[in-house]
Amino acid sequence: MIYLKLFLSFLQIGLFSIGGGYAAMPLIKEQVVDINPWLTSMQFADIMAIAEMTPGPIAINCATFVGIRVGGILGAIVATFGCILPSCFIVITLAHFYYKYRDLKSVKGVLSGLRPAVIAMIASAGLGIFLLAVFGEKTVSAGSLHVDIRALLIFASGLFVLRKFKINPIYVMLSAGVCGMILYSVF
Repeated sequence: MIYLKLFLSFLQIGLFSIGGGYAAMPLIKEQVVDINPWLTSMQFADIMAIAEMTPGPIAINCATFVGIRVGGILGAIVATFGCILPSCFIVITLAHFYYKYRDLKSVKGVLSGLRPAVIAMIASAGLGIFLLAVFGEKTVSAGSLHVDIRALLIFASGLFVLRKFKINPIYVMLSAGVCGMILYSVF
């Protein structure tokens, strides 16, 4: 039964995550934290961080990590297959229609209309992880403004370095991990 739930959950994620891994974050979180309590919010944030650092698409990495946590090796295979199956069918179908109708204004309009929605989904996922890292919860209320200064400092430093010096994000992530290891183990 757990394998069917894993497959169907990640099939939905694969089917509705238009725009890539970052756009899939809210969908993954809804499935693995809210609907099926397989992970806590903190575990989800940790798995997303690992999925981002691991080579490959974030949604597939996350499916593999969640699958292995919930159902072992078979769970990882089932969740990963559920995540990639819709993409295979959708890409083949869309490629056929795109090459056939790519010059139509309506096709260009649909693609232009999807861009803002994808940006909103990425911003929502980023804001949720930011709030969880800095405030320790996914929503902030006036009564609970406990700020994790170390997380805020790492975030601000990483953002500054990325924007100012245009350094490869991999180096920034590795540096943030080292800083986090030092700051959270020493202080």
